[in-house]
Amino acid sequence: MADTGNSATIAFGTSSFVANIYSIGGTSQSREALEDSHLGTTNQKTYIPTDLYEPGEFEIEFEWDQSFSVFPPIDGAAETITVTFPLKSGEGTAATLAGSGFITEVSGPDVENGSIMRGTATIKWDGKTEVAYTAGSV
Repeated sequence: MADTGNSATIAFGTSSFVANIYSIGGTSQSREALEDSHLGTTNQKTYIPTDLYEPGEFEIEFEWDQSFSVFPPIDGAAETITVTFPLKSGEGTAATLAGSGFITEVSGPDVENGSIMRGTATIKWDGKTEVAYTAGSV
């Protein structure tokens, strides 16, 4: 059954960056294809998958608070990052996506009348602790 993202969270293990989160983007992972066509190949090129895949990155949008005790740690070391998905009806434990990563980009807010100040941060999974999805359970 489909669900909304309401009540999802993100936790930073070392820096303890905390903010009101508006959105957590999906992680995009990729893997290269190696062409293995040879002189006897006919009609179309052929490929095999490369050995390793790119762990990916994602973006968060958060409420910018000039009173933050910890700003998004653009200069921080890699740390454990855990995205916890909303608890579905009937579950006792919510699904999670976790691994080690670090922030590669932070954008501060546009400051204007009639608009909540929001910032964005791009998080790169570093691949040192493999990104793991754990399904929710009863």
